[in-house]
Amino acid sequence: MRNVPTRELPAFADAESFRAWRSDPARWLPIAIDIARSHGLDGGSPHAFATGTNLVVGLNDGLILKIFPPLLRAQFVSERGSLRQLAGRLHLPIPEIVAEGERDGWPYLVITRLAGTLGSEVWPQLAEDQKERLLRQIGETIAAVQCAPLGPLASIEPRWDEFMRGQMAGCRARHARLGLAPKFLAGLDDLLRDAAELIPVNAPPVILVGEYIPQNFLLACRDRDWSLAGLFDFGDVLTGWRDYDLLGPSAFMAAGRPGRVRSLLEGFGYSRPDYALKRRLMALMLLHRASDLNSHICIEGWQDKANDLVELQELIWPGRAA
Repeated sequence: MRNVPTRELPAFADAESFRAWRSDPARWLPIAIDIARSHGLDGGSPHAFATGTNLVVGLNDGLILKIFPPLLRAQFVSERGSLRQLAGRLHLPIPEIVAEGERDGWPYLVITRLAGTLGSEVWPQLAEDQKERLLRQIGETIAAVQCAPLGPLASIEPRWDEFMRGQMAGCRARHARLGLAPKFLAGLDDLLRDAAELIPVNAPPVILVGEYIPQNFLLACRDRDWSLAGLFDFGDVLTGWRDYDLLGPSAFMAAGRPGRVRSLLEGFGYSRPDYALKRRLMALMLLHRASDLNSHICIEGWQDKANDLVELQELIWPGRAA
């Protein structure tokens, strides 16, 4: 049966059926164009982005339209709240909100499109000194975001203590299901016991973006040096303990290289990692809402280089306290 474009956004019972529908832009691009034109924007040659969680469309005006299904309304709340709260508070450009609204129960945002090259397109080819340079800037950016006041983001759910309790309760089942090797699962109970003491749950919370990864920032090159040029995608923001945001760059970018790890941590404001910090980061990596060590740790052959979680934390965050 041929797919017929609709002028109404449908309801979905689950994320899987939404993703299947989202995969065919012909079904929803006419609605995106209609939304753009309702705000007086040019929707004549829209570009539907294949990646991402929501409906994301590039408009001719140098703008981005993001439409959130009702089942992901929490991402809309996080994105809108974060862009408002961080506006004018960072040295790094972030999108600005141009318009917002709702269509058929689906909230949406029109935001400015940032200039630069997507980090994931550049990162693999960069020289080691450039990777260390960027990781230092990422550490500095994380620290800058965390200096911003929470404002309305303080009410975002789940609260940190509830989030941690839920993640700890489901941690073993999650990683067993994802195929984590038995030698690492064997040390999980000890790690979670340590985590209860190492991870503060009542400390003053900070803004946590959750995903400082190459797919979510833009780069620019000047005089042969690459620098961060923009940060976007705030749909997974929550508030809580500051170290949580070191996990994305640690897993996807630092690759256990001492120079990279040192640059990231020093940019963030830490000296070389001691055992307690490594233990806490290892626990947080297993408790992250998107945690999947087999897919996310970018150290080649890491499963064979470590015999347990203690050796694994030393592999991911090498170096001793200064």
